[in-house]
Amino acid sequence: MKEDAVFRQDFLIKGGDFAGAGKVSCEIKNLLKELGLSSQVVRRVAIAAYEAEMNVIMYAWEGRFDLLITPQKVRIIVEDRGPGIENVDLAMQEGYSTATEEMRELGFGAGMGLPNIKKNSDRFRIISEPDRRTRLEMTILTNGQGLK
Repeated sequence: MKEDAVFRQDFLIKGGDFAGAGKVSCEIKNLLKELGLSSQVVRRVAIAAYEAEMNVIMYAWEGRFDLLITPQKVRIIVEDRGPGIENVDLAMQEGYSTATEEMRELGFGAGMGLPNIKKNSDRFRIISEPDRRTRLEMTILTNGQGLK
């Protein structure tokens, strides 16, 4: 089925770029506001996008966000190149983290990233290949609270 995209954009993220942390998720949030999406949808997308962005910055070498906006949904696919997740079930548990001490000193690594992404998504899928990549697919439905 062909998706009736209103907007599509790719964003690149460099692993380890803590100085640029939040830039992509902020751009996405501002774009959704400009398109007139409800504040509830904007909030959910912003939280999920930020957590995904931080996971790329913290754990991967590089990543790409593919943003697709239709009248019915906001879909983000994040695919990174990195070490992958050894145990996805464990990583999905609230509070579980493999953050380094340095990351924790910067205020990250509470172990809420993947659980927050799942909680704020209507559809969520994660695929990880250790020593290769991780792919997150998240969809937030607009529930008729759509575009201008």
